[in-house]
Amino acid sequence: MTTGIAAEILTTAPRRVLIVDDSRLQRRILSASLRRWGFSVEEAGSGPEALEKCGANPPDIVISDWMMPGMNGPEFCQAFRAMDRDTYGYFILLTSKSEAGEVAHGLDAGADDFLTKPVSADELRARLNAGERILRMEQELVEKNRLVSSTLAEIQALYNSLDSDLVEARKLQQSLVKERFRSFGESQVSLLLRPSGHVGGDLVGFFPVNARRIAFYAIDVSGHGVASALMTARLAGYLSGTSPDQNIALFEGEFGIYDSHPPENVAQRLNRLTLTEMETETYFTLLFAEVDLVSGVVELVQAGHPHPAIQRASGDVEFIGGGGMPVGLIPHASYERVVAQLYPGDRLFIVSDGVTECESPDGTMLDNEGLSQKMKRNQYFKGPDFLEALTSDLAGYAGDSEFKDDVSAVLFEFGGPKTNAD
Repeated sequence: MTTGIAAEILTTAPRRVLIVDDSRLQRRILSASLRRWGFSVEEAGSGPEALEKCGANPPDIVISDWMMPGMNGPEFCQAFRAMDRDTYGYFILLTSKSEAGEVAHGLDAGADDFLTKPVSADELRARLNAGERILRMEQELVEKNRLVSSTLAEIQALYNSLDSDLVEARKLQQSLVKERFRSFGESQVSLLLRPSGHVGGDLVGFFPVNARRIAFYAIDVSGHGVASALMTARLAGYLSGTSPDQNIALFEGEFGIYDSHPPENVAQRLNRLTLTEMETETYFTLLFAEVDLVSGVVELVQAGHPHPAIQRASGDVEFIGGGGMPVGLIPHASYERVVAQLYPGDRLFIVSDGVTECESPDGTMLDNEGLSQKMKRNQYFKGPDFLEALTSDLAGYAGDSEFKDDVSAVLFEFGGPKTNAD
């Protein structure tokens, strides 16, 4: 039975100690004490023999004499430290040297502790206790690192699975914009949707109201990620062009012909739905517009979205709208209708704040003035070519093709009154 300090250093599996000394008597004396204290002991008479034993069965603790023929203690310690092993080995040098320079040399060689000959049993046990504490901490760190590595591997697997799901989610979100371009007689609509991450909170689209009028919209849901993307998916259903009976902007009039609610009413209905039926803290900005393809009259509502721009056939750019309250923030919010006139060759351009708030490397926002300049620069491009050129200019302005925010836009180009033949 062991008691006191000796009991403290015992573990469920006895520590393996290798005693290295060219003196058999010295080895036997140390071995007897260590075995009484519960250690598993091996002996070696030289450094090379000790290295061979270390390779076959790595010890937990090494007690080595300093002065040995062929390979001395510091040299053996250096070779011991160079060995490939999974756990740490605690190294104690036995020496009659006490000069600071010699001790520093031993530490540089990799020794953890020293014992001065002749060895005191109490001092030896104290050194072993210190070594045991170091080894126990090392074991705990190894176990914690193993757990961390295991957890990180699990997290990586989950991340890979989530990343794969988000890639598919991005494809599904992009599919919400079923058409990126369509002609309506002499006029045409082009759409741009580019999430900054896998999925985003921007949504653009258009749908015919009847043979004479079309509607288009741009939405920017607060935040980013899955929640925002789910919100855009639900909103896409409310403004669907393929299911007019479910489109909250439309109603069926006489003779089964669809008509549309005024734009400000559409914003109010969306605001009520968001606050009462969706039960979410998410809100969004909206630009909803309706255009008469014959007269060129545009009626729109701006609910917190950036000001729409009208570029005249001359290239001049003007911004319209009064701002307005975002949708889904307060009950009974009121919205105002804005009316504008387009003439042949004019176009209406609606963008998200990912465009107007795009920052240059020095932190300067593009803003309306910068957008106006880029529209003038690209005034001779039409439809998707215009959107592509503008996106390229935006990447040049930001100094990075990966934008910090979602970028979306609707471009309506009025080519002249639609005729019955169209």
